[in-house]
Amino acid sequence: MAGIRACARAGEAAALSHGAGRYVQEGERDVKTGYLDYSGRDDVLSGGVKMIPIRTPKGDFKVWTKRVGNNPSAKVLLLHGGPAATHEYWEACDSYLPAAGIEYFYYDQLGSAYSDQPDDPDLWTIERFVDEVEQVRLALDLNRDNFYLAGHSWGGVLAIEYALRFQQHLKGLVISNMMASIPAYNEYANRVLKPGIDPVAMAEIERIEATGEFTQPRYMELLVEHHYVHHVLRLPADKWPDPVNRAFAKINYPLYTLMQGPSELGASGKLVDWDRTADLHRISVPTLVIGATHDTMDPAYMKMMAGLFPKGRFHLCPNGSHMAMYDDQETYFEGLIGFIRAIEQDAGEAAANRVSGRSSS
Repeated sequence: MAGIRACARAGEAAALSHGAGRYVQEGERDVKTGYLDYSGRDDVLSGGVKMIPIRTPKGDFKVWTKRVGNNPSAKVLLLHGGPAATHEYWEACDSYLPAAGIEYFYYDQLGSAYSDQPDDPDLWTIERFVDEVEQVRLALDLNRDNFYLAGHSWGGVLAIEYALRFQQHLKGLVISNMMASIPAYNEYANRVLKPGIDPVAMAEIERIEATGEFTQPRYMELLVEHHYVHHVLRLPADKWPDPVNRAFAKINYPLYTLMQGPSELGASGKLVDWDRTADLHRISVPTLVIGATHDTMDPAYMKMMAGLFPKGRFHLCPNGSHMAMYDDQETYFEGLIGFIRAIEQDAGEAAANRVSGRSSS
């Protein structure tokens, strides 16, 4: 830990560049680096897991989080999509973030997987989810000196909304595979995604949707063959990684359909009119937008929206789709880690300049 602070003061990013999670040899014994030193942390007994109490207008509940690593200046809270999917599909982070020395937190939002799942539709609002994220931030002791918020899909909606209310607590923001407008997404689905599906299959999909029989096996069979393997995760369905399958198997469908709507080719539900395009200029923290060429979300729109953030940048995964952390994995994490490294390096140089200024005076 002291070594990480020293690097920051010197304006270096060594803790984020050469695998802070690796073991180094000192004499005849292995010595853990600061990234793996969990001594003094209050979650050691549970392997990094914390069940965090959440207050809501409908009572008190608990949400599940799990910490990986230890870095006092770079901590990423991961917001999963859905709504009501699970943290599990973020597990690809395990292959990249430890080697980069980045601390990160898995988190199941209320209603998802290991967190409480109350059956009360009044709880499922954007505003209440934002309040939840803020309570999680406080419980995990995240602040503007270390707090990166990364949201994928619906998690991107939540991350934007959080930043609009609480950006004073953020060091950096990541919006992954999400447009800032549901109407714009629906327009893209109608203009690009649906016409790209085989006409016979699309006609059958539309017949099923018209009857409201979204749970029948044939509906998912058609979507997997004609949509999912092209725009959600560009691998054969029987080759999808286990974390993705586990996350999808545990989706809380009542919550999902209430917020997103039942159709997989466009959104409805409570989110149907959500649009924050005109408000992105209000988010002044460094922001990364990650898009993919084959995404369900319009990559051209995501590039445009990145330009609306005062400190925005865009990272394209040319071979990826909606789950680009899997089907264009190296590109995805190169962009995510590079974004965090750049902020850390700027912060280190600013700290070094302050020290230099005080010394010279």
